[in-house]
Amino acid sequence: MDIRNIAIIAHVDHGKTTLVDGMLKQTHTFRDNEAEMTQTTILDNNDLEREKGITILAKNTAVLYKKTKINIIDTPGHADFSGEVERVINMADGALLIVDAAEGPLPQTQFVLQKALEHNLKLIVVINKIDRKDARPDEVLHETEELFLHLAHHEGHLNFPVLYAIGREGKAWNTYPKNMDEPATLEPLFEEIITSVPEPRTFGDKPFKMLVSTLDFDTYKGSYAIGKVTQGTVKSGQSVVLLNENTPTGTFRAEQVFTSVGLKREETAQSAPGDIIAITGIPDVAIGQTIADPTDPTGYPMIKIEDPTLKILVSANTSPFAGREGKFCTARQIHTRLLKEKQTNIGIKISENPEGTGFIVAGRGELHLAVLLENLRREGYEMQVGKPEVIFQEIDGVTKEPFEEITIEIDNAYVGVITEELGRRKAELLDTHTSDRGITKMVYKVSSRNLLGFRGDILTKTRGNGLFATRFIGYFPMSPHISKLRNGVLISIENGKSSGYALTTVQERGKAFIGPGIPVYQGMIIGINNRQEDIEINVCKTKKLTNIHSANADVAIQLDPPVVYSLEQCLDFIEEDELLEITPLSLRLRKKYLAKIDRVRADRSQK
Repeated sequence: MDIRNIAIIAHVDHGKTTLVDGMLKQTHTFRDNEAEMTQTTILDNNDLEREKGITILAKNTAVLYKKTKINIIDTPGHADFSGEVERVINMADGALLIVDAAEGPLPQTQFVLQKALEHNLKLIVVINKIDRKDARPDEVLHETEELFLHLAHHEGHLNFPVLYAIGREGKAWNTYPKNMDEPATLEPLFEEIITSVPEPRTFGDKPFKMLVSTLDFDTYKGSYAIGKVTQGTVKSGQSVVLLNENTPTGTFRAEQVFTSVGLKREETAQSAPGDIIAITGIPDVAIGQTIADPTDPTGYPMIKIEDPTLKILVSANTSPFAGREGKFCTARQIHTRLLKEKQTNIGIKISENPEGTGFIVAGRGELHLAVLLENLRREGYEMQVGKPEVIFQEIDGVTKEPFEEITIEIDNAYVGVITEELGRRKAELLDTHTSDRGITKMVYKVSSRNLLGFRGDILTKTRGNGLFATRFIGYFPMSPHISKLRNGVLISIENGKSSGYALTTVQERGKAFIGPGIPVYQGMIIGINNRQEDIEINVCKTKKLTNIHSANADVAIQLDPPVVYSLEQCLDFIEEDELLEITPLSLRLRKKYLAKIDRVRADRSQK
C-alpha cells in the first residue's frame, strides 16, 4: 500500500481542523449514518478545544484515497502549544500550510513554516476561506511567497504548489475559481498530496526502529507509544528494546500493534514500513525515546523542545473554603497529576518550590498554563496559584529575559489606544502600514514580562475588535520593568455571605466581582477599586431593621451585574501579593495574607 504522511500547519483559526473534516467525510471514512458526518471540527474532541475553538493537542488520523493511505497530523496553531508542533512534525514527510485568504500569514504561520522547512518537508500552500468578503488571495499569496523567501534554506524550498479552498464547504481548486458556487470537491487537494508529497523513506530490510512522538493512554491497554516506523516492521508479540538515544532502558514485548483508520485504531498483525502506528506493552515509555529491534540497539536523538518562558507556583489550597468543592485537594495528589501531565505535555517543566511548599510549573505562555489549570480543575482538582512570572536566563554573564513579537491588526479608530497601551509597556515599534480597508497592521517587540495582562486590557479597550498574535523571538537584555498598571482592589474584612445592601457601597467604590448571597472570607478580593489603593470593605453587613416607616423603604436595591473573569483573565489580573484559588466550581481571587495585620507586616519586611 502507498503511504503519505502529512502535517497540517497554520496560524490559529485559519481553518486546519475544518479542512480535515472535509477530507475525512469525502473519503467515506464514516458511514452516512454515523454522527461524525454531521459534526464540525471532528478532531477537536477535547471539551476545552471545542469551547475555545482552537486545537490544543496534536492528533493523527488517516484517510484512504484511491489506493493510497494518507496519515494526517493536525497540529495546534497557537504559539503557546508549539511544543505539540515540534514533537509531531518529525512523523511527516510533507505539510499543508493553510493561510487565511483575508488575514494572510501571521506570526504563528512563520513559526510552523520555519519548523517544517527545518525538517525539509515538502510544502503545499492552501489559500483557505476564499469566500470571505474581505478575501485578498493575490496579496496573501505574495505575502506567503515573501515569507518562504525569508525562511527557505535552499532553492528547492521555493518551489511549492498553491491551491485555493473553502474548507467548511469541502471545496478546493488548483487555480482561483471564477465561480465558487459551482460544485467542487477536495479531489485536487488529494491528487496534489499524492503527486507532491514523497513516500516515506523506509528501510524495510533493516531491523525495526521508531521514534516515539506522542503518547496515549487508556485503562485497558495502558500506554500507547505512537510514532512513524522509520525502519523495518514490527509484529504483535515481538521483543523490542527501549532507548534514550543510544542508552537502553529495558527490553519489552510489543503486545499489540495498531494502525489508524479514520478516527479509530485497528489492530494489525504487522506494521507497514513508513506507517504511523501505536504500540502497547511498554509501560514507562516517554516521548522522544526510541523503540528498536534488539539486534540494532541504537536510538535517534531526543526531540529538542524550546525552553519554557513563563512559570507559575501551584500549591494546595489554603483558603478557609479549602476542601469544600474539590475531590483532589492535597499537595501529593496535585504533584502526582502534574507528573502524569509531564509525560505527554513535553512543553512544560515541573519542579518543587525551593522557597517553600508547592510546585513550580513552567510553560510556553499564559494560555499554555491556563489550559493545564483548567483541565486540572475539570478533573476535580483544587489548588491555588500565584502570579505568572517570566523565566530569566544567564547568557554570557548577562541576565536576559524573553521577548516577543506582537502583531496587531486593528481598525484605524483604535490605533491610538494600541499605541498608548504598548507605549506604557515599553514596546518598540518595528513595522506599521495601513491598508485600503481601513485596517492598520502594527508589529512590536516587547518583553514577555511587560506584555503580561495585555490581552485582557486591550480587548476591553477596543471592545473585542482586532487580531492579536505573538511569537517568541528570543532572549535580550532586560528592559525597564513597568509598575502595576491596574487599580487597587476591594477586600472583604469579614467571613460570611455578601448582602445586596453592602454591595451598593462596593458599587460606589468600584466594580464588584460577586453578587449578593455569595460566601466570602476575610482577605478575599471582591472587586476592583476606582483608585490605585486597596480598600477593605464589609460586604456582609445588612440594613438595620427599625419600626420607622420610610417612603422609599421598599424600593428594590439596584445592583450592576458583577464582573466575571475567566481563568486566563484572573491570571492576568493578580499581583505578586495575591493568589488565585481554583476549584471545580469557583475561581476566587484573594490576598496571600488574609489578615490585614499580616499584610502590613509583610509590606514592612519587604521595605
